[in-house]
Amino acid sequence: MHELAITESIVAGVAERTGPARVRSLQLEIGLLSGVVPDAVRFCFDLAAEGTTLAGARLDIDEPEGQGKCLTCEEVFTVRTWAVICPCGSSDVDLLSGTQLRVRSVEVM
Repeated sequence: MHELAITESIVAGVAERTGPARVRSLQLEIGLLSGVVPDAVRFCFDLAAEGTTLAGARLDIDEPEGQGKCLTCEEVFTVRTWAVICPCGSSDVDLLSGTQLRVRSVEVM
């Protein structure tokens, strides 16, 4: 489960940037195509935050779907799996979003 290591890195990075301030809430964005399981991050968060300024913080996670752009017909469409096929049938697609993993906001007390 690499989500534990990812969650520990997020907690460490936020704690480093916020210094001694207690963190009230943390909002993450984990794209559907990122390869990271949001429920596993939720499960690991309290463990990773224990003993840090993030202990007891609320964790909110947005899970945006992916967007792809067909290089054949130029249509932009929703992507929900790694098997990316444009509605026109082409597999010549650029992923525009959905692979992101980022801290969207941090609220401190």
